[in-house]
Amino acid sequence: MSTITSDLDPRAVRTWVESRMVFIELTDGRVIGFPASRFRLLANATTEALNQIEVCLDGAALRWETMEEDISVRGIVEGRFQLPLPLPLAA
Repeated sequence: MSTITSDLDPRAVRTWVESRMVFIELTDGRVIGFPASRFRLLANATTEALNQIEVCLDGAALRWETMEEDISVRGIVEGRFQLPLPLPLAA
């Protein structure tokens, strides 16, 4: 599997969580999402903690203050996750 990289600097304008899926709207209009289970701290977070997401660093990162978790938007766009997809989703 290859990862596509880009010279562009993707930025988020808003983010939200639905059914443990984290969604990001980018400045170019794309909306992307990933399961919270792809990151160690997010995988074990309560729904309440997961919903406390904010866009920071001028749209370059997502932040969960109570968990002290920061994830770069560029990393998400490029598909760089800490954990593999769970088996039912990977099939």
